[in-house]
Amino acid sequence: MDRETLIIKWLNNDLNNQELQAFKNLEDYDDLVKLNNNLQAFKAPKYETSKELESVLATIKNKKQPKTYWVKPFMRVAAILAICFGLYYYTTTIDTTITTDMAQKTTVNLPDATSVSLNAKSVLIFNKNSWKNNREVELQGEAFFKVAKGSSFNVITETGTVTVYGTQFNVKQRDNYFEVICYEGLVGVTFNSLETKLNPGDSFLIIDGKTIAKEKENSLTPSWLNNESHFKSLPYKQVIAEFERQYNVDITLIGVDSNELFTGNFTHNNIEVALKSITLPLHLTYSQSNDTIILKRE
Repeated sequence: MDRETLIIKWLNNDLNNQELQAFKNLEDYDDLVKLNNNLQAFKAPKYETSKELESVLATIKNKKQPKTYWVKPFMRVAAILAICFGLYYYTTTIDTTITTDMAQKTTVNLPDATSVSLNAKSVLIFNKNSWKNNREVELQGEAFFKVAKGSSFNVITETGTVTVYGTQFNVKQRDNYFEVICYEGLVGVTFNSLETKLNPGDSFLIIDGKTIAKEKENSLTPSWLNNESHFKSLPYKQVIAEFERQYNVDITLIGVDSNELFTGNFTHNNIEVALKSITLPLHLTYSQSNDTIILKRE
């Protein structure tokens, strides 16, 4: 039963027990009773209930109306402050994410002017605003870091952490593959809670959870910066995976051992030349249909 009907029935003394309880539960019950008692002294012996109801309701409305001229301006200021705080929190905590697609490379600068070159299908994440207190980046994929003099930070990957002491180095984190090569300065690689220091030319390589020894690196920068991928005694599946990233294709092997070791290279800007480079040394044939390539053993 609605509020006004309850009040009318109450004024007419026509409430049953259940309705009376509902009437007593009204938030302005006390005011209604008090007003009704005050009106009794002025009420004629006979009066119209509807008119009395209108009078009572009008009196309650006027009485219950608070003076809140300051509320709206205050709420506006509070809303503006909340929005400003939200924007500040959002802009100071949000991370910067740099992503490269298949067959794409890019170069970005970190807040300390360190240059980072991202290879194809890679992700780099860092926070500009908290850089002074939280000097670290997250890497998925492969990147070459040319660190600004006097800078130091951590490169966090799924497999291990690379600690920078002011240097040039390359980090490659792919499926079951983790490699760090130091080209200049000093790098610390933490894997399974143990840190290994790398000097110029040193490498740290983990394939399928196993540490792989490598010869000294003689080049000054990674080959992929010059649009080439070089491999030395690496499983053929790593070659195929890199080829797919650089050319945005899918490769199917038929009669080919993907764990066979491969030494060689391929270019990133000519797919025909690149296919010959990865098939001829192993005596494989290839066929291509749109973005799908099939490699077969002869």
